[in-house]
Amino acid sequence: MLQIVCPCGVWEPLGHGSCPEPNSPRGRGCCPGPSAPPPGLKTPRLTPRRLTSEPLDTVPGVSRAGSSMGGQLSAPGGGGSLPRPVNADWMSALCPRLWDVPLHHLSIPGSHDTMTYCLNKRSPISHSQSWLLQLLGKLLPCVTRPMVLKWSVTQALDVTKQLDAGVRYLDLRVAHVPEGSRRNLHFVHFVYTTALVEDTLTEISEWLERHPREVVILACRDFEGLTEELHEYLVACVRNIFGDMLCPRGEVPTLRQLWARGQQVLLSYEDERMLSRHRELWPGLPYWWADQAKPTELVRYLEHMKSCGRPGGLFVAGINLTENLEYVLVHPAGSLRKMTLPHLAYLTAWVREQSPGPGARCTNVIAGDFVGADSFISDVIRLNEKLLPC
Repeated sequence: MLQIVCPCGVWEPLGHGSCPEPNSPRGRGCCPGPSAPPPGLKTPRLTPRRLTSEPLDTVPGVSRAGSSMGGQLSAPGGGGSLPRPVNADWMSALCPRLWDVPLHHLSIPGSHDTMTYCLNKRSPISHSQSWLLQLLGKLLPCVTRPMVLKWSVTQALDVTKQLDAGVRYLDLRVAHVPEGSRRNLHFVHFVYTTALVEDTLTEISEWLERHPREVVILACRDFEGLTEELHEYLVACVRNIFGDMLCPRGEVPTLRQLWARGQQVLLSYEDERMLSRHRELWPGLPYWWADQAKPTELVRYLEHMKSCGRPGGLFVAGINLTENLEYVLVHPAGSLRKMTLPHLAYLTAWVREQSPGPGARCTNVIAGDFVGADSFISDVIRLNEKLLPC
């Protein structure tokens, strides 16, 4: 069965007329609810979606209680819950009072090392790693590569499922594999991904076309093995794939401004040469990385950074734990997932205490590992309620 979503929040099967508002999507445009766009803004195209048959509990980011900013999940006939990601369109569901808040004053969920769900098991060790690790990877690949892989994977959801779950900051570590073809760019975290950069950017663009009022921040960084020619090739791919969706560098925009201009992508690029040549690129975002294996030390670091004052523009607070050699040796059967999951409750408790906004101790993007494994994404989105007057 196909369904569309009306801005009033009602999920309407095609041909059933269940939207209670007089101006339904099949009538004179969007219904006049609080989330309908004001005059002058583009009305989003309503895209048919096919319902999934997965049980509700298996859908990432969905709970039976729904989300306070995403709405209650209810079947059109009142016969139970629908298995759909409640945060897939959370930006368009924000209170209209937040449409004029610059993005760097909003609370935005992100994923750390976004593409590690597709690391290649047969990949050589990244050339940016120590010579000893690379040598062990060549001499004892059957031992070294599985060990490295289990400490490299930081995400379980693919990029589309992360976006559906509400992630709006993607951490993209770009690399050129030395043994690969001349222009095939991959992602990297200790080892290289199976996914190609161009294919992934296309997948993100297609998702944005289906969600025309959602905005993403793409952080391209690292650039292992990229020559100047490959940098220019990558930027050309970005311009070709996203086109008018790209927001040029300048004052950090609001959602209302982006919607009015039909822009959905802010792309940060950590290379000064490319920044000077291309107005479509934004500077690299400051990332608060604790480099700590203990959650208490991670939180202590983040609180210290807050006490120093937030950066002026977009920035990221990372709640991702980081293993060290001592930790790995003490936990030979461990993995980054086993290290992270038991501490998610502690870390998300810290998240719920944060506040977005212009204040010196305010947060902006908060990025984590294994997004979708708990309430992290919804907790970050819900922080935006603190910007509303009591």
